[in-house]
Amino acid sequence: MVSSLPHPTTSAGRDGLAALLARPDKAVVALDFDGTLAEIVPDPEQARAHPGAVPALAALAPRIASVAVITGRPAGVAVRYGGFAGVPGLEHLVVLGHYGAERWDAVTGTVRAAAPHPGVAAVRAELPGYLDRNGAWPGTWIEEKGRAVAVHTRRSTDPQAAFEALEGPLGDLATRHGLVLEPGRMVLELRPPGVDKGVALAEYVREVGAGSVLFAGDDLGDLPAFAAVEKLRSDGTPGLLVCSGSAEVTELAERADLSVPGPAAVVEFLAGLAKAVEEA
Repeated sequence: MVSSLPHPTTSAGRDGLAALLARPDKAVVALDFDGTLAEIVPDPEQARAHPGAVPALAALAPRIASVAVITGRPAGVAVRYGGFAGVPGLEHLVVLGHYGAERWDAVTGTVRAAAPHPGVAAVRAELPGYLDRNGAWPGTWIEEKGRAVAVHTRRSTDPQAAFEALEGPLGDLATRHGLVLEPGRMVLELRPPGVDKGVALAEYVREVGAGSVLFAGDDLGDLPAFAAVEKLRSDGTPGLLVCSGSAEVTELAERADLSVPGPAAVVEFLAGLAKAVEEA
């Protein structure tokens, strides 16, 4: 194991990191955006990638099979907020937005997208009045995400109470329109079924023909990607699970092979990984 890198605490994680370092040309490094490459902020429109993220990824990407950013945001938004476009070294970066329903490839600079689910438009139209009827929590607000709609409670006077009070009614609304409710860090997202980071990651790993995979995330929406890596490991593809630590969400840390304290530490790890791959 490279001494400059933090050591995974599990044997499966150590095997995953060893496989990545042994054959970096067959490795996929996949990363969540918010909370992993970018700090969580009260206004999601103000989120930006950590200043060291692009340099670390530009150093790593040419030395491995691929880097993929997998996010619930629209792909184009993640590209802008990440500063990923036109960066030397990131020519083979892909951004899988809306949990894989959209895809931006750095090599072409274009976004490809599937047709939107009709339930999202129906929920978008109904949601403001629906929230008023189910308790108007001051500071709670709606984020338009194109192919999904999210209700944030972080700015509320009591974020956790608002989250818990709205979770049931929003789950009913999602079901009525053929959507699913995905809880996160003080956010409740209504989105189409069968679309998650695990599906997106597994499909991309198959497409690339990866021999190993690393996934880093911070929130409940990243659990399907964790499950996808665990399934890949059981099928013989080594993998490493990294948690960008948060006191708000503990489930990922409990399943991770390696936990680091937030985006700055994730970026430091990626930079160390790039150096380790270069020296291997």
